[in-house]
Amino acid sequence: MPSSSMIILPNTITNYATFQNDVIFKNPKTAVSQVSLQSERVSLPTSKHSFSVANTSVIRPIEKVVAHREESHGEDGDAATSSSLSQTWRLIQGCDDWEGLIEPLHPLLRQEMIRYGEFLVACYKAFDLDPKSSRYLNCKYGKKSMLKEVGMEKSGYEVTKYIYATPDMSGIPHVQGVSGSTCGRWIGYVSVSSDEESKRLGRRDVLVTFRGTVTNPEWIANLMSSLTPASFDPHNPRPEVMVESGFLSLYTSDECSSKQFGLHSCREQLLSEISRLVNKYKGEETSITVAGHSMGSSLGLLLAYDVAELGLNRAEAGQPIPITVLSFGGPRVGNAGFKARLEELGVKVLRIVNVNDPITKLPGIIFNENFRVFGSDMFEFSCYAHVGVELPLQFFNMANPCCVHDLGNYIQLLRCPKSVTDDVSRSRDGCGILEDVMSKAREVVSCASSFDMSPWMAAAANFVQLQSMIGL
Repeated sequence: MPSSSMIILPNTITNYATFQNDVIFKNPKTAVSQVSLQSERVSLPTSKHSFSVANTSVIRPIEKVVAHREESHGEDGDAATSSSLSQTWRLIQGCDDWEGLIEPLHPLLRQEMIRYGEFLVACYKAFDLDPKSSRYLNCKYGKKSMLKEVGMEKSGYEVTKYIYATPDMSGIPHVQGVSGSTCGRWIGYVSVSSDEESKRLGRRDVLVTFRGTVTNPEWIANLMSSLTPASFDPHNPRPEVMVESGFLSLYTSDECSSKQFGLHSCREQLLSEISRLVNKYKGEETSITVAGHSMGSSLGLLLAYDVAELGLNRAEAGQPIPITVLSFGGPRVGNAGFKARLEELGVKVLRIVNVNDPITKLPGIIFNENFRVFGSDMFEFSCYAHVGVELPLQFFNMANPCCVHDLGNYIQLLRCPKSVTDDVSRSRDGCGILEDVMSKAREVVSCASSFDMSPWMAAAANFVQLQSMIGL
């Protein structure tokens, strides 16, 4: 398969699981991996609806709803869960910054993270990696059938629009799979909950889903870590709000400059569709949820900020529609100014992070929210900063370091830490894929002497840092 179509496929890697410093399951012959949820106050669920809390001092009103559900012996479990969610969805969506829901991890929040994670998995399942296909590097299916084709026909959502992104590779030397002229590739989709699902959720949910990095141009864009002003609002550009140039380029670049009928930018496609849906469902209780993995998390954060900054989440003069971002294995996106403005706008971000995942430490391995010079904050707005609330997970496999960024592992650990199984042969395939992408990045960096490196210096530095952390 050509390198331009490489993807790290989801898998489930572990044979050694720990929780609360106790061994849950161990294979003594191949004990090379570790999986844990970083919490000291939660007992893992042993069935679909069981969940125990050791420290009741953190019980919030939402727990009372769950307790009522468990006491309702005559009520169907799924129906009770739906009832609980419809009453407490604002808390689950982060209106109170998930206070008391992270540690211990609340079962409804766990359930919703897994549910949204499955919409992300659908992106990878639907992405066409067959070079002989007419839909190569695009979605295999039409909008109406996509969720059904990937096994999510009962998800309760309808896809309303496909989203495409165009990496700007101008100035890059010729490398196989990477060129200065690139076209838009399918990056995700917009969907909306049906009437029945909206009743279960307690609101109409507009969901935007972004896949992670697949093509070589996208990997190169990921490594472009210089900060640049976002300037989304033309009437108030806010120069102190800065984001990573590669992500911003992927979000705002289009094909129109090189093609007469080229695609509009990812940004234009999304703002148009979200505006349409917000207007269509005005008067209803509505939420905007953005789910992304890896690079998709970055695009999701840019979109959430963009929508809130422009006020597109206000259908009428009433309260703004809540915006929530669920980031799986996402990198840093902007500086402290970006973080502060997101908080000011009320955008809620939950970052699900494997503490061993190097992608979550990029960019800004050194110059980040923890950087201080003699106790001074003078460089605060020149450093990268993570946003939102972090939910730390932990998994690692010595035989395959690349598994630490795998979406399948993230979701499997959330779903049931006890049942994660070892699959070394599959994991080695994923490692080989990443190694191939890294080799292309090495080729780009080696061409430094033949072109202007000013916009690529940070990319080279990030590549070296990423390579050393993964151990390739």
